Amino acid sequence: MTAPVVFDLDGTLIDSLPGITGAANALLDDRGLPPLGQAQVAGFVGHGEQVFLDRLIAATDLDLGERATLMARFITLYKAAARCTRLFDGVREMLDGFDAAGVAMGLCTNKPSAPLAPVLEETGLAGRFAVVVAGDTLPRRKPDPAPLHHAFEVLGHGSGLYVGDSEVDAETAQRAGIPFALYTKGIRQKPVADIPHQAAFDDFALLPAIRARLCGQVSSSAALQSFWQ
Repeated sequence: MTAPVVFDLDGTLIDSLPGITGAANALLDDRGLPPLGQAQVAGFVGHGEQVFLDRLIAATDLDLGERATLMARFITLYKAAARCTRLFDGVREMLDGFDAAGVAMGLCTNKPSAPLAPVLEETGLAGRFAVVVAGDTLPRRKPDPAPLHHAFEVLGHGSGLYVGDSEVDAETAQRAGIPFALYTKGIRQKPVADIPHQAAFDDFALLPAIRARLCGQVSSSAALQSFWQ
């Protein structure tokens, strides 16, 4: 069976940071607070909306006592941010190529379902994946390996390739024992050299060859266990 590919979303397939920054700053504006720069907001991203809001509150004068109200408002703004989101260059062509080659594809993201749906529609990604694991699909989120394992199980394969852009994605793949390819134009807090990965790339045209190489190396459970050692 052809090894499938599972992708992270934000910072991997889509350039969502401008929209997320806009949503955060709209929330701050609601409370009469000054905006934050995109680079600072990038440091809040990766662990889902709960951690994002907690980090935003900690970095500003937002009232922790209003957290539930702030979360409801942020999700509304987050959904609207879909219109500011675009695919990274080469993503559509890469997905079309995998489709044509019969490679099953999935999505494993910490983005919750409510803002995920409009983003997939806006970017033309809706219906492109055989499985979509959102941040609220399971009780646990990345970097717990459960969401990634679930994605590959639904695809009917124990392993394959996971593609992401961050430390969270790298840890998820490592804990799951899945080969990991790091997209270097995404959202990360550490240098590429400090993020565990089996391949790094900045052009999606390179991904088919990376998949062929890495998935060809991992052909047994024993190999999977030793892949990250």
